[in-house]
Amino acid sequence: MKPVTVSIDVRQTPERVYDFLDVMAHHERFTNHYLSDWRYSGPGRGVGSCATVTAKLGGTKTDVAIEVVEADPPRRIVERNVSAAGRRLAHGTYTIEPLRTGGSHVSFTYAWARTPLADRLLAPVVRATIRRANRTVMRRLATELARQASAAGS
Repeated sequence: MKPVTVSIDVRQTPERVYDFLDVMAHHERFTNHYLSDWRYSGPGRGVGSCATVTAKLGGTKTDVAIEVVEADPPRRIVERNVSAAGRRLAHGTYTIEPLRTGGSHVSFTYAWARTPLADRLLAPVVRATIRRANRTVMRRLATELARQASAAGS
């Protein structure tokens, strides 16, 4: 299936955005509208940081194992996602780019490497559902970044 990319511009520097996204537990704050029951393992940040979550999306519910597999501070974080009893393998990639006017352009690409037959048959619906959920993720991420900056007095 074709990947889905969503993005947003935020006021925070790439370093601040990366530092926030690098902590796996922070992701719960902006994804808990469809990812719940967060269970963490491994280091709290960086490569090897893991979480197992329950995804409720498109009328289905499944456990997803998430692991950070690549990190390139302050520009990129890649997560591997395994679900559907191993039949679904995908990568979620956060890319953070500085804006000329200050702040950052943050994008998230969800790319499937292996998909169950049902996902492939319903690809347009699956992609639209993921795009809608992840657009909400980006808006909520921007809110969390602003809240953190405000609390820090910046």
